Amino acid sequence: MEVHIFTEAILCIFHKHQAHHRRKKRIFAHNETFMVTRRIKALVPVAGIGVQLRPHTHTQPKPLIPVAGKPILGHIIDSMIEAGVQEVVFVVGYLSEKIIQYVEKQYHGRIEYQFVVQEPRRGVAHAVWVARHAIADADEVVINLGDVIFGDEVNRILAQPGNVLGVHPVEDPRKYGIARCDVEGNILSLSEKPQIPTSNQALVGLYKIRDIGGLTQALDELAALPSDTNPNLSLTDALMRMIANGFGIQALRVENWFDCGSKDSLLSAHHILLERVQERPDYQFPGTVIIHPVHIGEGCRIEQSIIGPFVAIAEHTEVINSVVYHSIIGAYSRLETIILGESVVGNDTSLRGKAHSINIGDNTEIDFDQ
Repeated sequence: MEVHIFTEAILCIFHKHQAHHRRKKRIFAHNETFMVTRRIKALVPVAGIGVQLRPHTHTQPKPLIPVAGKPILGHIIDSMIEAGVQEVVFVVGYLSEKIIQYVEKQYHGRIEYQFVVQEPRRGVAHAVWVARHAIADADEVVINLGDVIFGDEVNRILAQPGNVLGVHPVEDPRKYGIARCDVEGNILSLSEKPQIPTSNQALVGLYKIRDIGGLTQALDELAALPSDTNPNLSLTDALMRMIANGFGIQALRVENWFDCGSKDSLLSAHHILLERVQERPDYQFPGTVIIHPVHIGEGCRIEQSIIGPFVAIAEHTEVINSVVYHSIIGAYSRLETIILGESVVGNDTSLRGKAHSINIGDNTEIDFDQ
């Protein structure tokens, strides 16, 4: 059966340490207080190719693209640590070795983690399904899609009882999974990118599930469907099956969510997150003006330039005789004699413009683009 084929495709790489982050809940009985530890795991699907962020994702997985001086995945993991999550399960696939290397280097000793390989890649529900054994022993699991940053919203959703989905009203519901709710926030139905929406409450990519067995049952039902007629398994469909099977799910309005799935949304998230950084370092570079908010990595060489606002430059990059604003610049790159705005520049990249010395008289028009 196909289920067995998928099971054989699972590869778990475990890495655990002595971290003792614990989320605790007080229970009152017979006038005594008991401290009960709930085991909370996070599941982060990061197996996708990231087509909308090409050409950057030709050589780098989407979750490692930097936003406001830190990879998308770094923002996600930090929010999990701050929320008291004990372990993160990463579902990897495309360029998985880079994801593993980043987590091992940056988070070794800070949180427990493991990796599950998704192969073939059949959508988010399939990613959660292949990781079902890794989350089976948790009391609760929070699912955070690998291209969306939520920050403090992870804390908020974990503070809610039961099963909870993050939602936010949108102008065009046809582009999203949609939740239809009653006045008390109980989800009545879910639909994926409906042509005739019955609600404008979009699923934003943050989920907290307490009935993990109910989720697993719904995922098993989806995974048993023939792959030729159901090539991609939708998490929205799996959650709707949970509701049909009698499991209640609540909606929680999420205000702070930053979708990083395309260039425009990536730059928008970069702008907002960089503006929220309280620290404003006094960067000093020869002949250079810094207009905050700006983040500049270690080992950079910047001369005779204007940097900012809303610029993040990764480590060991050179910027010479240039103007850079509202942009993300990767590591080990070089910009020379160029004006750059609303741009995303990858690692190990060289850009060089033209400098002109001119002597122009009256009534003259010159277009250097022609």
